[in-house]
Amino acid sequence: MALNCGIVGLPNVGKSTIFSALSSAPAEAANYPFCTINPNIGIANVPDSRLDKLSAIFKPQRTIPAIVEFVDIAGLVKGASKGEGLGNQFLSHIRETAVYAHVIRCFEDGDVIHVNNKVDPDSDMETIDIELALADMQTSAKRRERAEKALKNQSEKKNAEFVISVLDKIHPGLENAQPIRVLGLTDDEKAAVYDCHFITLKPQLYVCNVDEEGVRSGNAYIEAVKKRAASEGTEAVCICGKFEAELSSIENPEEKKAFLEELGLEETGLSALIHSAYKLLGLRTFFTAGEDECRAWTIRAGDTAPKAAGVIHTDFEKGFIKAEVYTFDDILKYGTEAKIKEAGKYRLEGRDYIVNDGDVMFFKFNT
Repeated sequence: MALNCGIVGLPNVGKSTIFSALSSAPAEAANYPFCTINPNIGIANVPDSRLDKLSAIFKPQRTIPAIVEFVDIAGLVKGASKGEGLGNQFLSHIRETAVYAHVIRCFEDGDVIHVNNKVDPDSDMETIDIELALADMQTSAKRRERAEKALKNQSEKKNAEFVISVLDKIHPGLENAQPIRVLGLTDDEKAAVYDCHFITLKPQLYVCNVDEEGVRSGNAYIEAVKKRAASEGTEAVCICGKFEAELSSIENPEEKKAFLEELGLEETGLSALIHSAYKLLGLRTFFTAGEDECRAWTIRAGDTAPKAAGVIHTDFEKGFIKAEVYTFDDILKYGTEAKIKEAGKYRLEGRDYIVNDGDVMFFKFNT
């Protein structure tokens, strides 16, 4: 399972620059709107110091981190929900992602064109909110038509009535440009309209595209975005596209660390963005470790041992017998698996075991 994150925002706010810095696939970036038409897709490794430490202990032939897929979606403009600026095509790209990061320009630079000729995060966020809400309203209207037709069929009537009640619940919010995710839908209500693939029901986080001064000291634009994020129960991450691009070109880990410390940062913008996205989606990491390979795997919170095994291979889940488990903290403390066993920390777990973040696991299964 790879995290899939769309990058959205107004044209020319720095999405493609940030995308190029975050991923291994360079995106076309230029100083004019609609530079990106087809979505660029890039893959980045998920930073995890635990995997580095496991590799230092086991000294495997290869180390494989978890990955995140970034999708750079072309800039949305006012009227996107009606097709302006190829809006319908771009909106469909957002629907295909698990979470989306809304990039907002939070710096002044007379040499970089702003689509509205002024830097105003509140206005920029409102424009995107309105267009996404309007797109969901169109989807809602089409779903209502289908549900109303289904009312005539006795076997489908009860479900259709429930769907309509959910659509009635979300409609007033969408009219006020409120995302569906903040409207308090129950799990059953979300399941009833799952086939709509509402954009504003997806988790969203904000990315403040800042200059180096913004990284060091912050500014009023960043505070405006953080205020909006807090009101929606999500997070705002600051990324300096120029800084991230420079950092990504440095291969030496010590030099990278020194570069971060110079700006007073504990982690890169990439790390902050990925960790925020993991948190929003309720994702967890477990590890497999040995002389051949140390590897990080991504699962959802609450997944059982067989589910985790299935992430490695479907046969592992089908033929699951048991899992041998210890924690990352245990291997860090004791140094070897033999000493973990001596300390009584090496466990055998069955089908009902809920995998914890940081578990190191070995699966036994029938072929």
